[in-house]
Amino acid sequence: MTSPVLVPILGDQLSRSLSSLENLDPESAVILMMEVWDEATYVKHHKQKIVLIFSAMRHFAEGLRAEGFTVDYVMLDDPDSTGSFTGEVARAIERHSPREIRVTESGEWRVQQAMEEWADRFPCPVSICPDTRFIATHAEFRDFAAGRKHLTMEYFYREMRRKTGLLMDGDKPEGGDWNYDAENREPPKDGMNPPPAPKFDPDDITREVIALVGKRFADHFGDLEPFGWPVTREQALEAADAFFARRLEKFGPYQDAMVHGEDDLYHSMLSTSINIGLLLPLELCERAEAAYKKGTAPLNSVEGFIRQIIGWREYVRGFYWHQMPGLAEANELDAHRPLPEFFWTGETDMRCLADCIRTTREDAHAHHIQRLMVLGNFCLIAGIDPQAVADWYLVVYADAFEWVELPNVAGMILYADGGRLATKPYAASGNYINKMSDYCGKCRYKVSKKTGEGACPFNPLYWHFMDRNRDRLESNHRIGRIYATWDRMGEAKQAEYLESAEKFLDSLEPASKGWARA
Repeated sequence: MTSPVLVPILGDQLSRSLSSLENLDPESAVILMMEVWDEATYVKHHKQKIVLIFSAMRHFAEGLRAEGFTVDYVMLDDPDSTGSFTGEVARAIERHSPREIRVTESGEWRVQQAMEEWADRFPCPVSICPDTRFIATHAEFRDFAAGRKHLTMEYFYREMRRKTGLLMDGDKPEGGDWNYDAENREPPKDGMNPPPAPKFDPDDITREVIALVGKRFADHFGDLEPFGWPVTREQALEAADAFFARRLEKFGPYQDAMVHGEDDLYHSMLSTSINIGLLLPLELCERAEAAYKKGTAPLNSVEGFIRQIIGWREYVRGFYWHQMPGLAEANELDAHRPLPEFFWTGETDMRCLADCIRTTREDAHAHHIQRLMVLGNFCLIAGIDPQAVADWYLVVYADAFEWVELPNVAGMILYADGGRLATKPYAASGNYINKMSDYCGKCRYKVSKKTGEGACPFNPLYWHFMDRNRDRLESNHRIGRIYATWDRMGEAKQAEYLESAEKFLDSLEPASKGWARA
């Protein structure tokens, strides 16, 4: 082989349509894939997250080899490994003397910064290709954001609908409305019997990775087994088939519902496969639209699913790159309380939090309302430090990469960005959780009790949050009127709320060191 093109592929770039692989001749290319210690440990990722990525990488490499590509695959336990992407690219240059490095841009700020240094560091040209798996380009998001104080997702979403043509009737939205969210807020009902999402038995490759992770990452958070995530495109397509056939119909109405012990409900469970590249966003949206046109799924469910992908997912990616690097340090509400230990152990009498942490520990997954309105809501109203919360979310979820996790945490959950992303803080008392779940009925705390011993902690914490942030939030047009309710309570009732909240906050045990970062 003459001097080849060296194509590094990262663990979230496992798509055959990846831009750096386009029109690539297997006879004149070397694919470089790297399991590196730095990426596995810059936070102490959930054991199943590491298994998912390493196993999917190894399967993807096998597929490329079957096509005739030369794949230079660096295992985690390679004794000569440098432990970093840049170090492994440097070693690969020594092995292959490439005429060019061609790589698809990274999804994460810190990795992209390293890539952009390669041209000065290495002796051959470096081409960084745009990630064409996303629908919106960076330039398109910059154009959308220009001159806007609030980067409201709804307006961006409409632009994506027009660009893709999804659920469009000419230049108008299908059905007459852009957004059917009002129809997608049903609480759980008796007799719900959602079909389980498929789980996949580990093959020899995955079992080998499970053994590796059990040995090398024993101190990381989360259960290692049972492991059932899709690790190949074929498995991911099977998981998608099951969702579209059996769960999409009721996905919309019950997407905000929470049921104790029911971890999947009608959710797609496809975010891990999308975020590592096994499935493509647009292909899923087109399948959802086809289901609507065939009459097998209602418009509100299909629109809700499509909005999560071409609306929210694309939006947070654009927001991340528009706001970095400052977003990682944002703390508009001046929150500094340490993350409680129970976020790692699950040992709390708050039944909602205990269940959400249980599924997080067992499966590296919790659905979006559990993440936002139980776990996130608690962190918001308790005043937990944003960087600690962001680290936790990045560690514990198999679908968490910083580009999608950080905007959700800093912007949507914690309002740490001061309202650039969300138009209000998503703070709520126990009433919301009681309405949208079955958690409260068997909880030690009483959701109907507002203060004092046995009161649901969310109730006093909500008012404590509102009171301590009054100067920042009273002018917010969406929640400012809440302060009229607070003022009507009178000083004695206010004092009861604040005293109950402070007593609870004082009882929280801070997380021991080393859970998220070594």
